[in-house]
Amino acid sequence: MSRMMAMALLVLVVGACSKSDARHADAAMPAGTAEYTVVLKSTWTSANHPYEYPTAGALTGPHFSGLIGASHEASFMLFAEGATPTAGLENLSEQGKHSPLDAELREAAGRGSVGVLFESGPLRDFGDSLVATVRVDEAHPLVSLVAMIAPSPDWFTGVANVNLWQNGEWVSSRTLTLNAYDSGGDDGGTYKAPDLDTNPKKATMLARTPHFVVNGQTVPVATVTIRKN
Repeated sequence: MSRMMAMALLVLVVGACSKSDARHADAAMPAGTAEYTVVLKSTWTSANHPYEYPTAGALTGPHFSGLIGASHEASFMLFAEGATPTAGLENLSEQGKHSPLDAELREAAGRGSVGVLFESGPLRDFGDSLVATVRVDEAHPLVSLVAMIAPSPDWFTGVANVNLWQNGEWVSSRTLTLNAYDSGGDDGGTYKAPDLDTNPKKATMLARTPHFVVNGQTVPVATVTIRKN
């Protein structure tokens, strides 16, 4: 084999390997964007959570605040056990208000760590559901969301870091059970406790009061299904 032919063959082999590596890299990354519908259903009932369950009432009866959440990258954290709550998470968990959590999410979007923010109205009729839509992309394949458990001192439910890109494709659907959390912003210990602001703030933790622990077992307050459109 001549030297020129050997060099041509080497170039051909290297070119083929490069194309193969490129195809492998493309397969490892999410393709474009995907849109999902988020549906939260309550399982927070007097039968499941009998301890001091709130009595019905137009404003003080059991309900969830509106959902607020976002698609995001792995570096972003909406909430986590052991982490001090942001001002936005604290206000959401105590007042059910999306502000300033929405501003925190938009600021994170400006830095590129959050993709799309989504919100819904509150849920007072537990025969209905909270519904929202979220878009994910290759830079923001994770979804996190929260909603206040109301009335309560600073209890909320939600889920963090749901990965919608698995096994080389966008998942068709994911359903998860949601527990109650204590944001760490208020020292109240009952659903209708007076405001007892905590300073310094405590870490967010799974709520382990008798309101959400029955016979030694944590009882979820909701389910969420995230389904690809």
